Amino acid sequence: MKLFVGLGNPGAKYARNRHNIGFMAVDRIAADHNFGPWRSKFQADFSEGRLGSEKVLLMKPQTFMNRSGQSVGEAMRFYKLDSTDVTVFHDELDLAPGKVRAKAGGGHAGHNGLRSVHEHIGAAYDRVRLGIGHPGRKELVSPYVLGDFAKSDADWLEDVLRGVSDGATHLASGDGGKFMNAVALRTSPPRSSKSPDKAVDQPKSAPKAEPPADERTAMQKLLDKFR
Repeated sequence: MKLFVGLGNPGAKYARNRHNIGFMAVDRIAADHNFGPWRSKFQADFSEGRLGSEKVLLMKPQTFMNRSGQSVGEAMRFYKLDSTDVTVFHDELDLAPGKVRAKAGGGHAGHNGLRSVHEHIGAAYDRVRLGIGHPGRKELVSPYVLGDFAKSDADWLEDVLRGVSDGATHLASGDGGKFMNAVALRTSPPRSSKSPDKAVDQPKSAPKAEPPADERTAMQKLLDKFR
């Protein structure tokens, strides 16, 4: 079994916050891959389903961001999972909006949700870093991450969520490369291979009509010459 954890804050007022992109990611996976209904357990909302041959538990901790690790730790102990069975989806200030990176282990870089997860299960879990960009100054970070995505963000945000969902089966099987390829097909689709110099087929002209058969007799042809 794999545990996919989306980080965010509970409640309608936070639903569209940049800080809640982790919730949005697991919501999209649940919807696209026909997971079961969301239920409450482990101080979290969770949904069960399958991605390929792997059973997966999706989780959205309801403890608020800075205590997310409590829920993750409870679920891990209940299902007897290792920290390497856990993947956390979270917002990432150090990536440009629309960029996604998969990462195994590492530090929490000051992210309150990751810091809490570290405290409860250690650092050896996987992460999917979902870029939201940086506001530019440290004092602007809190209002920025707790602010809603702008309307102008809608297109790239949709591409990111669709890409993450497309690649979720690969992520569950441990193939980070194929996961990133699936994301890239949504966020950076390949350009058309058509060249402007390539010859374009011209419409074929209509075939010339054959002249009608001359049905005159030899005498008529001779008389017509002297007319």
